[in-house]
Amino acid sequence: FGPVFIRESEDVYRNPTEVKMSQIVMPCHANHCGELSAGQLLKWMDSTACLSAERHAGCSCITASVDDIHFEHTIGVGNVVNIIAKVNRAFTSSMEVGILVNCEDLYADTQWNVCHAFATFVARRTEAGKVQLKQVTPRTQMEQMEYSLAAERRRMRLIHADIITDLLSSSTAQLGTGECQEYQDAVPAERTRVESVELVLPPHTNHQVSTFGGQIMAWMENVATIAASRLCNAHPTLRTIDMFHFRAPSHIGDRLVLKAIVNNAFKHSMEVGVCAEAYQGGEPLRHINSAFMTFEVLDSDRKPRTLPRIRPVPVDGKRRYQEAIARKKIRLDRKYIISSKQTEVPLSVPWDPSNQMYLSYNNVSALKLMDTRNNWVLTSEKNKVRLYTLEENHMLCFKVQMHVSVPAEQTFHLLSDLRRRKEWDQHYEECELISQADEDDTLYRVATPCVSKGGKGQDFILLASRRKPCDDRDPYLIALRSVTLPTHPPTEDYTRGEVLCGGFTIWEESSFVTKITYYNQATPGVLPYISTDIAGLSSSFYSAFSACSHYLEANKDSMTVL
Repeated sequence: FGPVFIRESEDVYRNPTEVKMSQIVMPCHANHCGELSAGQLLKWMDSTACLSAERHAGCSCITASVDDIHFEHTIGVGNVVNIIAKVNRAFTSSMEVGILVNCEDLYADTQWNVCHAFATFVARRTEAGKVQLKQVTPRTQMEQMEYSLAAERRRMRLIHADIITDLLSSSTAQLGTGECQEYQDAVPAERTRVESVELVLPPHTNHQVSTFGGQIMAWMENVATIAASRLCNAHPTLRTIDMFHFRAPSHIGDRLVLKAIVNNAFKHSMEVGVCAEAYQGGEPLRHINSAFMTFEVLDSDRKPRTLPRIRPVPVDGKRRYQEAIARKKIRLDRKYIISSKQTEVPLSVPWDPSNQMYLSYNNVSALKLMDTRNNWVLTSEKNKVRLYTLEENHMLCFKVQMHVSVPAEQTFHLLSDLRRRKEWDQHYEECELISQADEDDTLYRVATPCVSKGGKGQDFILLASRRKPCDDRDPYLIALRSVTLPTHPPTEDYTRGEVLCGGFTIWEESSFVTKITYYNQATPGVLPYISTDIAGLSSSFYSAFSACSHYLEANKDSMTVL
């Protein structure tokens, strides 16, 4: 998900929710390879994040979920672990906490990043009832960026479970039973099965007398490591933990039953499924948490070793085997689209239902990042339409800003349907709705006219992602980016254009005054507004957005149905 925040100098400004923890890794924290146990690191991360959440909430908080964690490096005995956590955004009773972990070698005077994560904490009810959290006020550009992106990450968390279930169902149906191949010398999956029970004692609980979330994660990591070791007969290294949710609390006196098994082994990695359940006395088991962890085995050169194949048990084991294949594809899509730096993502990523959720997130996040930048240069102004430019990383970015006397919600609806854009934008010659991906995302093909004699027009395959405000501190958003579709390849009649990031932010300044900001970012030569000089480009923008203002004013009382 990118860097969580920038560390500010002590004498300038420090976020009031920021909490720091530094720990020297001692032998008691390490495994037999002399590396910090991932479970211990998870406990420290959870503890630091919880203290940050409680500093903001002013009351007790519990861990609700943790997003994907990718461990970039291991940490050795004698190194110092530095953890910084701060609240990025608060919602009604939950808040997102960003966590950054780095490692410090005191003797070599070097530091390196280990991982970053986003955790969601929920404020516990007080005697007065449900907690209403105060808003976070971002002060720096980086805080504003994380504040804005937190709303989009929250949206993805809320739909994540249902989306993954649908994707797994469709993917495993396509794979069929043929993927469960029999390999010579394959290790039976049953050999990797682990079950362990832990009695929850006072040292395992937090100050709310609930089992510490980090402790549960550490126990889960322990059984997962044992399962992975049984497959490869070597010490495995934890690389990733998929997003997971705590489904129920655990308390002192609970017996926590932890189960793990290797679901599938690939060439250089394996997926281990882990489940935590709790009971007291003769009561039935309560599902606390489930997680999927990916391990590697490193050789003497710290390169991943080739792993033995797994032989799944019939029925349920084959289901887990096939779902692990589907999850691996989803995981790679997620890492490729979301975790990469914006400049490293190709302009046009192939769209399909399995990566729709992540492309939509990337689309909206890219627009929000542009909206939080503060180094735009005002190039010109005409008829209350302002044109800004920004050149960065060989990318030319444009920002057009104006005000209209139209309610923000109506402006949002009128601009959301790209098929109507040709009513005010002469650069939109044709616009075809290809597919309604979901309620908020639509695929279009847009054709623009030729700008030079004897040349070709351009066409674009665009993913349009719409977002309504999470609260009154958010704008309406219409984000646009190029994608590729096998059903719509380039044709001889048009030059296929690409847009890395574009779209509108729509801010409600009053009941009848709306601020509209349009952004467009692309590599040179692929903008739909093509001109050889900035003056000609400015004229194109002014003409289009003057017409846009008239279009919105003329249709402000119309009912728009999308």
